[in-house]
Amino acid sequence: MARPSSSSEAGSPRLRVDLDLPVIRDYGALLRSGRPLIDTRAPVEFAQGSFPGAVNLPLLDDEQRKRIGTCYKQQGHEAAVRLGARLVSGEVRRARIAAWADFLHAHPDAALFCFRGGMRSRVTQQWLFEEAGLRCPRIAGGYKALRRFLIETIDDEAVHGDPLVLGGRTGSGKTRLLRRLANAIDLEGLANHRGSAFGPTATPQPTPIAFENRLGVALLRAGAAGHQVKVYEDEGPNIGLVRTPAALYRRLQQAPLVVMRVSDAEREENSLREYIDDTLADHIAAFGETLGYERFADYLVTSLDKIRKRLGGERHARLRREMIQAIARHRVSGDRECFRPIIRALLFDYYDPMYDYQIEKKRHRILFEGGADAVLAFLDERGTVL
Repeated sequence: MARPSSSSEAGSPRLRVDLDLPVIRDYGALLRSGRPLIDTRAPVEFAQGSFPGAVNLPLLDDEQRKRIGTCYKQQGHEAAVRLGARLVSGEVRRARIAAWADFLHAHPDAALFCFRGGMRSRVTQQWLFEEAGLRCPRIAGGYKALRRFLIETIDDEAVHGDPLVLGGRTGSGKTRLLRRLANAIDLEGLANHRGSAFGPTATPQPTPIAFENRLGVALLRAGAAGHQVKVYEDEGPNIGLVRTPAALYRRLQQAPLVVMRVSDAEREENSLREYIDDTLADHIAAFGETLGYERFADYLVTSLDKIRKRLGGERHARLRREMIQAIARHRVSGDRECFRPIIRALLFDYYDPMYDYQIEKKRHRILFEGGADAVLAFLDERGTVL
């Protein structure tokens, strides 16, 4: 494509209304597709939360955005536009356009957005066309419209959805089974957290806004696949630092329960694999062998400290000493069996009594109970297994 003529860098980034560049208004189709997105908002806005598949390639950095905002309040729109043209000109402008163009060459189906679908996304779209000959669609209404659409999607699920909740004692393997289901909504996966004191992973959780956006997209995609019934793991309202939206959580607390019953020996093994083997591997993958082990050791002790009050001072102190000793032995030998007595004590003396108390309050909701294979067979009859 021949490159269109450039507008003057010295002047205001005036918008060419005759360009007829593409605009996306079907938010559902966009978000279901997994299409790559260019978030042109400033980094501070992006850090608060964006959408799955979005990368932050801002028109304005944080300082530039702050200066333009101050100018707008003090001197008005035209002065703010002129300041923006001065701040993003010359080499800065060329670098911005090059970054957008590089992303579009790698992801030709990408779309772009700013906060409200206004000046920033229009300028980005225009510059890409005029300087690089690329026609990138912008999203009408921008971030604000997409966010509102996803919140409405979650609210609609809370009212009209048909959820089924998968329960079971700690270590039963609920999450692994859930990930075998075609219609699962994996709240822990979306939150990047296992939903307990020992729930943190090697990588950070999404922000609360990003978690809600991920959840909304997951619901959209499950609906598009034809799944009216969706299966969730039995969770508390908080999953680490994020929270299941209140209306949806209330709906899940009324939904039928399918309960997995797994032997204690299998629960021990599941817990050792998940909280020792897999967690250590994740930390090493994220931070390297030496720092990864340090982070893993800190994770174990810090997680235990989170439940100090519930354990009681004496029991916590004893388990903490045993944990530190087990870490030291494991670091040398690699034998994860030294963690087994601690796992056993936490499962049977700490988590089980809490679970038994909670499940009794939910017994009227139990639709089916059985081992993993029986639960899969039960769900398979309802067409939920991949």
